[in-house]
Amino acid sequence: MADAIAISAETLEKIRAKMELAGLVEEDIEESFVRGAGSGGQKINKTSSCVRLLHKPTGEMVKCQETRSREANRWLARRALAERLLERAQSAESERIQAAEKIRRQKRRRSRRQRAKMLADKRHHSEKKNARAKVNLDE
Repeated sequence: MADAIAISAETLEKIRAKMELAGLVEEDIEESFVRGAGSGGQKINKTSSCVRLLHKPTGEMVKCQETRSREANRWLARRALAERLLERAQSAESERIQAAEKIRRQKRRRSRRQRAKMLADKRHHSEKKNARAKVNLDE
């Protein structure tokens, strides 16, 4: 096939390494081929070169139709799925770190200067509120 985009062995190894890093194994992937959409005319309407991967444990789904070659799309879809799983894992870890940092900041002791400033602000606010009290004119 003249329009097939060949994926080099080096690229395949990189994709396999990324899959391994993400903990993605072939047994967890459900692969199906669907007809593509978009420009391409009769060729795109007749061939099922679009690859859809479903990662069973997480329910994550990826569709890939970057090339007209089914084989190239299979590997590109695997790469996209591995990247999505890695991104999901990193964002969960990032949220955990941010939550822990927020709690640490809340529990941190204030310095003497911060405490003095906070108490001065409270005193000032209290004086403002007391000044708003109703004046009794009957006395």
